[in-house]
Amino acid sequence: MFRNIPTVTKNLLIVNLLAFIAQWILNPSNPEQSTLANLGGLHFFMASDFHLFQFITYQFLHGGFTHLFLNMFALWMFGCVVENVWGAKKFLFYYISCGIGAGFMQEIVQLFDFYFRITAQDPSVTFTELFTIGSELSHQLNGWTTIGASGAVYGILLAFGMIFPNERIFIFPLPVPIKAKWFVCGYAAIELFMAMSSSGDGVAHMAHLGGMLFGFLMIYYWNRHPDSSMNRSGGQEFFEKLKRNFEKHQNNNGNTHMNAERGGAKEADREYNARKRQNQEEIDAILDKIRKSGYDSLTKEEKQKLFEASRNS
Repeated sequence: MFRNIPTVTKNLLIVNLLAFIAQWILNPSNPEQSTLANLGGLHFFMASDFHLFQFITYQFLHGGFTHLFLNMFALWMFGCVVENVWGAKKFLFYYISCGIGAGFMQEIVQLFDFYFRITAQDPSVTFTELFTIGSELSHQLNGWTTIGASGAVYGILLAFGMIFPNERIFIFPLPVPIKAKWFVCGYAAIELFMAMSSSGDGVAHMAHLGGMLFGFLMIYYWNRHPDSSMNRSGGQEFFEKLKRNFEKHQNNNGNTHMNAERGGAKEADREYNARKRQNQEEIDAILDKIRKSGYDSLTKEEKQKLFEASRNS
């Protein structure tokens, strides 16, 4: 099964696992406080240990096995599908960008949190003076550190919901499947509610929403600019492979047809070839439509025809 996981998703799973093993080796009792987590975790930008590279490295570190498992399970479940549709290059760019966007959102939230804490003690403090105070408290602010792939994973979850909005999925403990678009909306609503109602739970809820927000903006841009380089290269491999498999299937059908005709089949070659050309033209038109306008632009009939072509290939 592991061999069937797309390249980028597979490597992301491996890197996250190896990073957590390194965290555990450095601090078996508390991997979240390991040297690696302190170095690579995303610190508040006023903290003395903050570095720009942490916007990347924090995405591969986790606070515990449960944290790691839940993120990697979601990445495997939805990332495989999204990468197969978009291709490796576009998927990796999207994943990392969502993680960076989540980090920026977390930094903004921490900035306002810091402001409210300071003004609660001294209401006369202005926003400009906040940065002076932050530099004086830079060492104490090192405790505000964020780790985890959740922001990027939430972006992948959003992408799945936007690519396949009407795909039904089973989610425990719900007894019936729900459409992906409602699943994504429900998750976003829960995160927003948790961000507003809970404090000090150690979960960066706004970072999760930040990953979804940046993901939405990227997908919105790509849908509005179908001729962008990212769209042209994104799912090209997937759709070209689908097209090749469909052509192979049609050729196999042609061989079967010829054998059957020798055994007494009455369908003429001319009729069969005309039908084959028509089917091929329809599939080509559907694939071109996806490249220009995205999967969601397809009609129900076009999606069904593409599904049947992929299933038979």
